[in-house]
Amino acid sequence: MKKNLVSLAVFGALAALGSSAAQASPDWNKAAKSTIHVFHPGAAPIEWTQGKGEHSGAAGLKKGETCAGCHIEDGKLSLDLKRLASKELEPKGAPKTMAYPVTVQAAYDATNLYVRLTFKAPTGGFDHSDKDNELKASVMFPNDKVPLADQAGCWAACHKDARGMPGAADTKTKYATPGVMDLMQWKSSGGGKAVDGMVSDKRNMEGGKAGVAAEATKAGDVYTVTFTRKLAGGVSLAPGKAVPFGIAIHADNAGGRFHHVSFGHTIGLGADGDVKAAKQ
Repeated sequence: MKKNLVSLAVFGALAALGSSAAQASPDWNKAAKSTIHVFHPGAAPIEWTQGKGEHSGAAGLKKGETCAGCHIEDGKLSLDLKRLASKELEPKGAPKTMAYPVTVQAAYDATNLYVRLTFKAPTGGFDHSDKDNELKASVMFPNDKVPLADQAGCWAACHKDARGMPGAADTKTKYATPGVMDLMQWKSSGGGKAVDGMVSDKRNMEGGKAGVAAEATKAGDVYTVTFTRKLAGGVSLAPGKAVPFGIAIHADNAGGRFHHVSFGHTIGLGADGDVKAAKQ
């Protein structure tokens, strides 16, 4: 079966004073702050969440419930982190920090959406395979054709046959079947190098559509990463609606699946959402 494409917009660090993203940034003092927790998911793919006897929430997902609706209580994660760190779900090795908070802000104007992530990057990871990047921060937007996109967020692109999963071949990256996902990613290396394109299971690159730019600052061990992307590029982000999204952060030179991810959340563009983006 041919897998559909996952849209990718990957951007390295841009000079804060010289980039168009810096010039276009909104007044973040006027943007509401939301806290989203990211956690190490182990080797639990989207198929595991739907499996019989493996995940107690499988029945709820079939009824249309969301992962966040079950696992977030009073703004805090409700997860069995010990199980996620166990050999059952993490056969190679879990990081010392299994979960941590990310402050998320968003705003939009007539052309662009702006998303700002602020977090303290943990150390003590098991995997350090990405020697070039101390940190990578990503935001994914699935379109309405991706199964479970509005329930699981970017987890819908994580499959059991993807690279790094137990027993999987080193041939597939994350994918969506059907549908597509826009991925914005900032890398700590690269000196401003950027890739804007589409990625398939064969990892071939094609032209991108979201027109993404990204910049970051670091104060001690606290990163602030700001993304700018077109509203109409790639997966359309319409004002007046709440759009699903997910976050993934690779800290401490982690590669592949050794990241911390969020559940599926929403950004409300002038509408209600887990993150509220006001027009500026």
